Amino acid sequence: MGKYNVETYHDESLAYLNILEEYRSDRHNLIQDFYLPCLEKSVLYCRAVGYFSSSSIVAVARGLTGLIRMGGKMRLVASPYLTPEDVQAIMTGLQEKEKVISKAVLRELTQEFNSVARDRLACLAWLMSQGVLEIKLAIAIDISKNGIYHEKLGLFSDINGNTIAFTGSANESYTALQDNFECIDVFCSWKREEKERTLRKIQHFNSLWENQTQNIQIIDFPTAAAKSLLKFRPPSPTYRVKEDKNIYRVHSQPYLNITLRPLQENALKAWEEQNYRGILAMATGTGKTLTAIVGMMRLSHLDFILIGAPTREIILQWMGELEEKTSLYASVVAMGESQQWREILFRKLRLFHHYNLPRERLPIVVLGTYSELSKTRIADLIEDAGGLPEESLIIADEVHSTGSGIYRRILREDFPYRLGLSATPLRPYDEEGTETVLDYFGGIVYEFSLEDAIKVGILCQYDYAVYVTSLTEEEHTKFQQISAKLGRLLQKKGEDNQINLKKLAIQRARLIKSATAKLDILSRIVQDYPLKQAMIYCADIHQATQVSQRLTQQGYRVARYSSIDVNRPQILRQLAQGNLDALVAVKCLDEGVDIPSVSQGIILASDTSQRQFIQRRGRILRAAPDKKIATLIDVIVVPPHEQGQLIRSEIERVIYFARGAKNQSEVIVRLVEELGHYGISYSDLL
Repeated sequence: MGKYNVETYHDESLAYLNILEEYRSDRHNLIQDFYLPCLEKSVLYCRAVGYFSSSSIVAVARGLTGLIRMGGKMRLVASPYLTPEDVQAIMTGLQEKEKVISKAVLRELTQEFNSVARDRLACLAWLMSQGVLEIKLAIAIDISKNGIYHEKLGLFSDINGNTIAFTGSANESYTALQDNFECIDVFCSWKREEKERTLRKIQHFNSLWENQTQNIQIIDFPTAAAKSLLKFRPPSPTYRVKEDKNIYRVHSQPYLNITLRPLQENALKAWEEQNYRGILAMATGTGKTLTAIVGMMRLSHLDFILIGAPTREIILQWMGELEEKTSLYASVVAMGESQQWREILFRKLRLFHHYNLPRERLPIVVLGTYSELSKTRIADLIEDAGGLPEESLIIADEVHSTGSGIYRRILREDFPYRLGLSATPLRPYDEEGTETVLDYFGGIVYEFSLEDAIKVGILCQYDYAVYVTSLTEEEHTKFQQISAKLGRLLQKKGEDNQINLKKLAIQRARLIKSATAKLDILSRIVQDYPLKQAMIYCADIHQATQVSQRLTQQGYRVARYSSIDVNRPQILRQLAQGNLDALVAVKCLDEGVDIPSVSQGIILASDTSQRQFIQRRGRILRAAPDKKIATLIDVIVVPPHEQGQLIRSEIERVIYFARGAKNQSEVIVRLVEELGHYGISYSDLL
């Protein structure tokens, strides 16, 4: 028996949550960290905001499932947007105020109808028709001043009478809660020092709802607007049905409409023919994520979907794709405050196993990083909740990562359907890990290389430039000493010997990657290739800091991008929008970063891993408007004396990149001219 039990996780009190005093966009995800956990435990959600828009309902409707199951309600007070013509009509008495306001709301909905999928309106209509959602409108009494009700107030109340009140800058919309920079202050009724203020906020909302607030008139949601919504009302909560292999609908409305490329169709066909098990070895930029989304939608009977990836950035991209392309959403996001998402996962699995839920419900979708999903307590939680549903699918993005010792815990045998994704699924120097991954997922069932993607125009071509630098005398002496030790250890056997070999190999690689001369040659590089939306790869944090400082002094707008830097999603947006000339990274840009406009990559340092330099090349080859060709710039290290031996790992990378470059011949001729005295020849590079 694991750690979790029913009594612990059926506590429906808001007081059970770890509620912070404030939530701010630079540190928190307002939806995931605050809204969803609170809605899960609420029986009444009250919200007072500014403009009326159905998107304000859609943003929180994702988290209303728990509230609906508890028999709860949502009350919304909002201000309809009125045009100057509306105001003038009201002031002159040409029409009754309520009728004009109704028209204003109807116009808002009509405009929105053209820009969002109808199923969102169907969802809103169903909530209203079932009495879950009540809406009232707040109108400024002195409407001639064009003033609007603009308060931002919210309340969550649970079955035990506890209330969380919050105020701040956020409107009730997906954009406000997810994209804008917002801050909200939070007060809890069970905390002695906050009780009085919480009660005051409750009184403020109740006064609004009962039309007892000065200078504001509260009216019921206009009948005409309500009728316009209800004409889209479905007979039951929205759910998915499969109509053909590419289009899925919520009743008669679009659910998912993706036209797959032939290569993506071929990939899915290969996976389906292997009983929905296998690895798709598809190059960066060929649409692995979209292929996987369509694949999981074709398994229309799924009850549980687990999507794992090695980094937060990849998980956030999956969330965005699900939000944009489907009516699915992440039921559980395994990142951040683990206690919150673990509780939600337990509750959802427990509900699935012990309650007679409608078969048409959406599947439980869990998105998370491997570091979170692989914790031993997650396996205990799943068992205590009743185990995985029989119809469960695991999707492993960058699937090679699951071959590492600790991450293998994710590869449960009770997943009948398994899909692995990676441009480079094999693990270098790890035969056991590679074998584990291949055995679990059923091998590689489809391959489409980066060279294939360039040939068919999915990825753009690239020019390759190589800059040669050398180790200093001191660095070269140290390199030779380490190499000599490695040579001696290779003649010995034993586990301790293998550990020492690995340590020495890492030391030697680090010496090459952080060679002193690389900083000096960077000045030549940016003179030949001025930075413009570039990615620069460094050996470590120290080198990345030095590079960032040097480029800033030269007038470039750069940002360091590493595991210790905060606001990484915002930094990526700055680069994508052209507000930065370059990101200076260690390893964080290797996987899962998708900025098609980036067309420059500078490799100051690289591991010996072929997968790593393939991933880095792939980052700059995505197609984008006005992007005809990308530029990959490489720095290799040679000994300080012409009679020295070329460093094998450096040359192997150069050969690999040169063979795929548009300027292949030019690069090879130049390298032979520059490195011929080291013994390199045309036959080595061709």
